[in-house]
Amino acid sequence: MVMMTTTTTTTTTTTATATTAPAIAARPGAVKTDYCLGLADMAVAALIDEVTLTPKPGLVDLRSRGAHHDLSWDLMCHSAWALHPTFLAMAQAGCDDRSGHLQPLRETIGAIGRSGEQAMLSATGGINTHRGAIWALGLLVTAAAQGQGREPGQRQSGQAAVAARAGALARISDRFAPANTGNNGERVRREHGVGGAVAQAQAGFPHVIGIALPALQAARWRGAGENAARLNALLAIIAELDDTCVLSRGGLDALLAVQKGAACVLAAGGAACLPGQHALQWYEQDLLARHVSPGGAADLLAATLLLDRIATERMHEERKY
Repeated sequence: MVMMTTTTTTTTTTTATATTAPAIAARPGAVKTDYCLGLADMAVAALIDEVTLTPKPGLVDLRSRGAHHDLSWDLMCHSAWALHPTFLAMAQAGCDDRSGHLQPLRETIGAIGRSGEQAMLSATGGINTHRGAIWALGLLVTAAAQGQGREPGQRQSGQAAVAARAGALARISDRFAPANTGNNGERVRREHGVGGAVAQAQAGFPHVIGIALPALQAARWRGAGENAARLNALLAIIAELDDTCVLSRGGLDALLAVQKGAACVLAAGGAACLPGQHALQWYEQDLLARHVSPGGAADLLAATLLLDRIATERMHEERKY
């Protein structure tokens, strides 16, 4: 189970601690099941860590609903836990796949994801809380499990390797997926000519691997607290991402303002220093006035935290041997 503790400093952060994912060793069937459970726990923990990160501009956090009238911290956490069986099923599918043929696996997790979306909507009363996260984290959980389902000499569990496998899966067409979903993200991609979450995944999550994870590590190395480090990672994503959630609500002008504002906060020193914190406050007020919320960036932050957690747990396991 994921346990949560709250620490209050100049800002408030809550960190969900996932069950350690054991290495694949003896009793392969039982241990692989434990590993898949661990991955599902970590995916849920990443979603809870994302929504709990405070203060986030325009997004739901511990203080407020952000630019949303239908979302809350409680609802987002409830939705995250409702998706645990979905992430577990995806991890098991990835771990069980030994054929090397991606088409059947892609269509299996596609069906699991669509079922998970219905479970999410049922849990939230029809509110879309995590549609994008099901896509992003589902691919990454599957890809992480794929690495463990192989022979020891073939396993690649690094963050870039996991993201690359996820990208390979995302590039496979799902013959059973509906041609048109009617979702906002699909409409925005068509109207504005941006790639959105689909292209981000198909490219192997470049904003996670090349932007957010380096920003997270750089902030930690500079001595920033974990809350500030995660906020800086989020701002780094926002500054570069063509976020379909922002485009959907505010159009191109809002997107450009949101990107520029995030870059300005980072240029002021980011969330770990007083000038950056003041800039973040002004930035948040601008997003609320525009009624925009960088939800696509939030999904990628959750993906970042998932890969970071997987790497940390892997390192802890390796130190045991």
